[in-house]
Amino acid sequence: MSFVVVTSFTPGPNNIMSMSNAARFGFRRSVPFTLGVCVGFFLIICLAIGFTIALYQAIPAIKPYMTVVGAIYILWLAYKTVTSSPKGSEAGAQSTFLAGVALQFLNPKAILYGVTAASTFIVPYYHSPVVLAGFAAALALVSLASTSSWALFGSVFQRFMAEHHRTVGWVMGGLLVYCAVSLFL
Repeated sequence: MSFVVVTSFTPGPNNIMSMSNAARFGFRRSVPFTLGVCVGFFLIICLAIGFTIALYQAIPAIKPYMTVVGAIYILWLAYKTVTSSPKGSEAGAQSTFLAGVALQFLNPKAILYGVTAASTFIVPYYHSPVVLAGFAAALALVSLASTSSWALFGSVFQRFMAEHHRTVGWVMGGLLVYCAVSLFL
């Protein structure tokens, strides 16, 4: 759960674009983009789960390696979280539903997050298609909560992150390190 929350709520393309769109167009006009992110993220998670299942079936011995790769990616996210600057890129995408969906297929954080979550926390433990779809929906809803929060609090949240950047970065980075270590406990 800590991996999901930390990864979803830390700055990334979805959150920065949601904040930027809300700042430029207002919260109400940013809602279609935010919903598009949610739908696109759901699709990415479904594809990541399918990819992981196919990989596990083709090469069963790959499971431990996927856990190590997932842990390395989580540690890299922790490093990037601690060392990142407080200023995000002000990307200029439009606040449309399709822009939100399309962003997910170009968003390395979303893709790597999906593969990491699927291969490390979901597929090794759950096999029912209904349960897997439920996880994809739940992760998409966390994404919706994250992007909505960033959009809603826009400049306020951005100001808070800038003022307390080091503390927030270390706390989030520490939680990510905990996630990586807990994979082997």
